[in-house]
Order: sequence, then C-alpha cells, then structure tokens
Amino acid sequence: MESTINKFGIGLLKELYLKNNRKNYPSLPDYARSTPLFTDKTANGLTKCIITFIALKKGQAERINCTGRVLDKRINSIDSFGRACTIGSQTYIKTSGKRGTADISATINGRSVKIEVKIGKDRQSEVQKQYQSSIEASGGLYVIAKDFNSFIDWYQLTFESDGK
Repeated sequence: MESTINKFGIGLLKELYLKNNRKNYPSLPDYARSTPLFTDKTANGLTKCIITFIALKKGQAERINCTGRVLDKRINSIDSFGRACTIGSQTYIKTSGKRGTADISATINGRSVKIEVKIGKDRQSEVQKQYQSSIEASGGLYVIAKDFNSFIDWYQLTFESDGK
C-alpha cells in the first residue's frame, strides 16, 4: 500500500515512527497502530519531535533541564481550634547545571550535537550565545531549531548529504 503521508517534516516523522513500530511489533495489524501527536507549534512539542526523530535515526538525544527547583519547607498543621494552617517557607535552589546549556544534547553519527529550541519570537540570551561559541570551539555542533522542517533540512545537509 502506497503511503499518502507527506515525506517531509511531521509527515516524515510519523512515517519513520510507524515503520519502526511495524518492525518492533510485526504481528500487530496496521489498523491497531497509532502515532503520537507530533507538533512543532510549541517548544515542548518541537523538542519531542526532535528527540524522537534522532532516536528513530539511531542517534541518542535527551532533554536537558537547567532550571532550579523550589525546596518546600512548609508544614500543614491543625491548630488547637481545629483550623488548618500552613507554617514555614519555600526557598529556591539554583541549578547545578551549566548556565546557557542547550535544550537537547545528542550524539549523532559519533558527533556531539547541542540543539537549542526557539519558538516564535524567542531569542538566544547572551549566556546561550557564549555556550554556543564554547561548543563550536571544541568541535561540537550547535543548531537552533525554530521548527521541525528547518531541523530536518539541517539534519539532512549535515548527516545525510552525499559528500559526508
């Protein structure tokens, strides 16, 4: 049966996902297969698309979380009149990770790749630009992904072109 799915962008990702699913679960009939909802309209959606795509292409990718966390020192108690109250405070603990780190860290064909996801009007901070410079100076690859189609273009030019 000829596929009617677009062979580019999200359509390519869905096709790769289904092909891998058929390989891993050959006895499952096609009508019972479903694909996850892939979208590149949000930062979380685009990140999921990129990580899934790299994994399906036999690379390794993971999301990097560089935010701090809240330490909750509050205690809920009941006073002598039977009223619930909360005492204590919350404090913020800074991240122990590197400031400016990219959203996705990957290894593709043996190369270290850092991928920064930017949606809409989101732009790199100065710390992120410095991080990009340090990655590129050490021989790693750094790419800013604004949508899935442009990421696919970059991936194909970098890893699938005839000259490589």
